Amino acid sequence: MHSHVSIRRRHVAIKPLLLVSLLTGCFAGAAFAQETGDIEEKTLEPVVVTASRIEQLQKDAIPSTTVITSETIQNKKLADLPSLLKSEAGIDFARSGGAGTATSVFMRGTNSSQLLVMIDGVPIQDGNAIGTVDLLSHIQPDQIDHIEVVRGNVSAIYGSGAMGGVIQIFTKQGTGKPTANVFAEYGSDNTTKIGAGVSGKTEAGTSFALSVTRFRTDGFSTMDSSKNAGVNPDDDYDRNVSVNAALSQRLNRDHEIGARLYMYDAKFDYDNINGAASDNYGKSKQWTGAVYSKNRFTQDWLSTVTVSYNSIERHDNEWGGVINNWGGFIENYDHNAKFRSETKLLQWNNTIALSSDWTLTAGIDAGSEEAHVNSKAPYDYYSNYSMDVNRDKYSVYAGLLGKVGTHNLQANVRYDHVEDADSDITGYLGYGYDLTSTWKLLASVSTSFLAPTLYQQYYPNGGNADLKSERSTNYEAGIQYAKGKDLFRLSVFEWHTRDLIDYATGGNGYGYYNVSRAKNTGVEFNANTEIFGIDIRSNLTWQNPKNRETDEQLVKRPKFFGSLNVSKTMGPWYFGGDVLFNGHRADKDYASEYRLGSYTLVNLNARYNINKNISLYARIENLFDKDYETAYGYNQPDRGAYVGVNVKM
Repeated sequence: MHSHVSIRRRHVAIKPLLLVSLLTGCFAGAAFAQETGDIEEKTLEPVVVTASRIEQLQKDAIPSTTVITSETIQNKKLADLPSLLKSEAGIDFARSGGAGTATSVFMRGTNSSQLLVMIDGVPIQDGNAIGTVDLLSHIQPDQIDHIEVVRGNVSAIYGSGAMGGVIQIFTKQGTGKPTANVFAEYGSDNTTKIGAGVSGKTEAGTSFALSVTRFRTDGFSTMDSSKNAGVNPDDDYDRNVSVNAALSQRLNRDHEIGARLYMYDAKFDYDNINGAASDNYGKSKQWTGAVYSKNRFTQDWLSTVTVSYNSIERHDNEWGGVINNWGGFIENYDHNAKFRSETKLLQWNNTIALSSDWTLTAGIDAGSEEAHVNSKAPYDYYSNYSMDVNRDKYSVYAGLLGKVGTHNLQANVRYDHVEDADSDITGYLGYGYDLTSTWKLLASVSTSFLAPTLYQQYYPNGGNADLKSERSTNYEAGIQYAKGKDLFRLSVFEWHTRDLIDYATGGNGYGYYNVSRAKNTGVEFNANTEIFGIDIRSNLTWQNPKNRETDEQLVKRPKFFGSLNVSKTMGPWYFGGDVLFNGHRADKDYASEYRLGSYTLVNLNARYNINKNISLYARIENLFDKDYETAYGYNQPDRGAYVGVNVKM
């Protein structure tokens, strides 16, 4: 289970020191085990692909990379994707309420828009978005096999949008003997979740997987009425149905074709930000489809061609309120806004083994994106507008990964062209030096760019077609210990970003402008080990994300945060617990500035396998019923308890 911990100011000198002491003890324990040979490597080491586009052991990845395994997802049975991710190093969230509400993700202090989310290798980008895509709020963990998280800039590998890092979601695919499963869950706020799935692989080489999940919750009031006068204090609900499907056919040993589909359909309500007593209502839909052909033309050359289509729709309805309209008031206000974006993409990726130690990657991405907006509001000139725009984009890239003796090298270069926006060449150069078979020094330098979205360029009330792309330079150095299940990594990082895009008011007027520069310097520590049969995962992040124009701390981003997760499996039982802490942060709107207090969250979860086919599970979130904020004026969940059953056939 994942949770958040933040530390009240009077505790800052105590709790972090306790956690650091614990981690230091873990580190010492691992070193002692290395000397005595007490730790036996009984489990397979995790393999990752996102760090370089090439399969490699996690411990060999030069970019800082972690994996949320299928076992972790199955054991914790968490409600949504943010709950899974919030215990990962360097990741922090700002959420405007409960399930289904807008969620911003900050990785190593970068803006939410500077993080790239991918599903099975397909980038998910929303031309109408100015932050992280809605996917994070609505995708169901039950349909995820595992997740890879790469921290730090990898734009030279994945292009515009990967300044802060990449979260790649791998959905469930068909493997092994055909099976089916069903599950049901019930908990606080009248929350229910039911789902079913089938998956497997036939002797003819056909793999298949299909899963459906239905989620419902009555929720809680999105906004804090004590800070937002007049808002509706009733509960704000979320309804969600999601489907994941995969089908592939192996033609022979060297050739495979397949198709994948992921979609969700969500409905929700939320409090009116203008202080009206009525709620707003929203609908959100997304579907991502892809077909691919994977071909090994020679023993050393693997080629994969993927054609994908991604559609994201959102419909917001604000009505029944009384709002200020530039000096006057309008009753029975009815504002309907529809947003839809589409992305079509062709990806051709090639992996060529040059030798046993060196691998070359090269490829092309080419596609187009569209953004459509239709906004109508009687009596309000500024809310009546439409937008229908599109643009083409293409990229070419190459990468080299290998080693000579104790020297490890990763080099990537990429050229991106975005029509009517910008073009750039970005690079990544990473180096690792093996001090011993378990200790390694790491360093990297990279450049990146982020093209403005169609919304930022062409939004009728403030779009700016002359926007420059955001650009960044990134540095990182670290040391790593890895042996068996033990993996410890200490990283120091720094990034400088210029031409940040912001919605400015004041001297330049209203609209999107390249108005600022930002910088962040930080230290990050990750630990994954086992002590006395107890699995321990923990991380600490200290950072100083600042606006270089004003010298102020970037909003909604803490200087200090981290998490500690412990779990133990004993026969048919699994027990787990999380502690997550988050330091104070700044927040502001057009008129005021606020200070969000630090907080600490504790979560517990358990699982009992009745037999190999039936299991029961339970979890408690926010055990001590902590009252906290991640965005000013928005409520977060109280203590919640949930129980469920899973049946495999």
